[in-house]
Formats: sequence, structure tokens, C-alpha cells
Amino acid sequence: MTHPYLTGARRPRVLAHRGLVTPEMAADGVAENSIAAIAAAHAAGVEYVESDCHATADGEIVLFHDDTLERVTGDPRPISQVGWRELADLMAPRGGLAVLSDTLRDFPAVRFNIDVKADAAARRAGEIVADHADRVLLTSFDDGRRMAALAAAGGEPATSAGSSLIARIVGAAAVGLRGRADRLLRTVDALQIPERRGPVPVVTARLIRWAHDAGVEIHVWTVNDTGRMRALVDRGVDGVVTDRADAALAVFPA
Repeated sequence: MTHPYLTGARRPRVLAHRGLVTPEMAADGVAENSIAAIAAAHAAGVEYVESDCHATADGEIVLFHDDTLERVTGDPRPISQVGWRELADLMAPRGGLAVLSDTLRDFPAVRFNIDVKADAAARRAGEIVADHADRVLLTSFDDGRRMAALAAAGGEPATSAGSSLIARIVGAAAVGLRGRADRLLRTVDALQIPERRGPVPVVTARLIRWAHDAGVEIHVWTVNDTGRMRALVDRGVDGVVTDRADAALAVFPA
């Protein structure tokens, strides 16, 4: 049965990677994963925003990719050592700090793909997401962290596979172990994967076919070239995670 997260929305899926920051916005100092980036994605017509979350020193769950503030603000401290109010001050000139609970409330029409980046964020992120489970997909590169967040959310949000589960599914498909692949695929709603790992293709015709037979979507990250977007969708991929959601929406109009 298809999860509500994947029903009633346009196809192919366009997932705005950390929101939408156009070159003009970047020149104005707007950062990825900020309120402004999410608002810009929503204003462009995006239905899905991919983001990441960490826990601050005082336990607030915020949308931020890196473990530290250095790349975004120049401050080398880990997010886990900064309180959310101070972090909000640091992010104020960069598009505004996106707090998970506030963001879910303030963007009720957006479906969020939340990647839990820290163990300390897993339980609380799941608890926050629980009331919005029909429009949230919880994931993590760490499958243990992903499962902890899902458990805290009551198991109701959609989910995509973490790194170890992806490796097992891709490996099973590569050597033709259909039964094993089916069992693993039926534990998730989506596979969110790169097109390749170095010279090795990850997205294959067999993987796409088996995933679809199991009711699982394939979303490929991070695709910014519109020609690659078209080629992937022509191969049967269900969605792309992209830094240029505005360009993707132009390629795949409603």
C-alpha cells in the first residue's frame, strides 16, 4: 500500500535538496536549509523538500546538514555545542534558522524528506514528526539511527533505506537474488541513491524493475543537469533530488 507521502503529488518527484537557493539568493547570503531556502522552494511550486537535522546544545531539532557551523557561518563549533537561540542569531542574516517543529507547522503544504544526521537528534525528531507522518519521510545514512527516529514517530512516516540496507539491496539485485531483494525492499517506501559510486553503476534496470514490483520508488541524488534528469526519468526513475528544483520543475511541468 502506497504511503500518503507518495500519493496525490506530481510525478516525477522533484525533491528540493536543502531547499532552493538560486545564484541570486546565494549572492545575497542566503544559506541552504534556511527558512528562506524552504520558502523559495515552496514558492517555485516544489512539493518535496529534502533536508537534514541535528540537535542543538539545548535539545532543539534544527535543519542543518553539517556537524559544525563552519561551512555556513565560519564558526568552527559543532551544532551540538550551540544553543538554538544563538544559532538563530547566527542564521538570521543567512535566511533564518529552520527549526523542525516550526517548519512543519509553517509549511503545511510541503512534504519533507528529513535525513537525521546525529544520534542525539533521532528520538526527538521522530517525536516531532509523529503528528505530520502523512507528509514526512524519515531517513538516515545510519540505519540504526533511522529506525530509532521511526520508532519514536510510531512507525508511521514514510522511510527510505540507509547505507547498509542500500548496500544489501543493491548487492542482491546485482547478483540476481530476487527473494532477498524483495524482502529487503518491502521494509522501505523509497530508495534514495546516487546514480553511480565511482565507476560502478548503482541505478540499474533490474534494480528499478524490482523496486517498482515491490512498490518502492527510486529517487536519485544529487542531479543538477537537466539532461541527466530527463535521462534518468526516461529509464524509469521516480524522482530526482536536486539543488536546482526550479530548473527541474521547468523540465517536468505539472
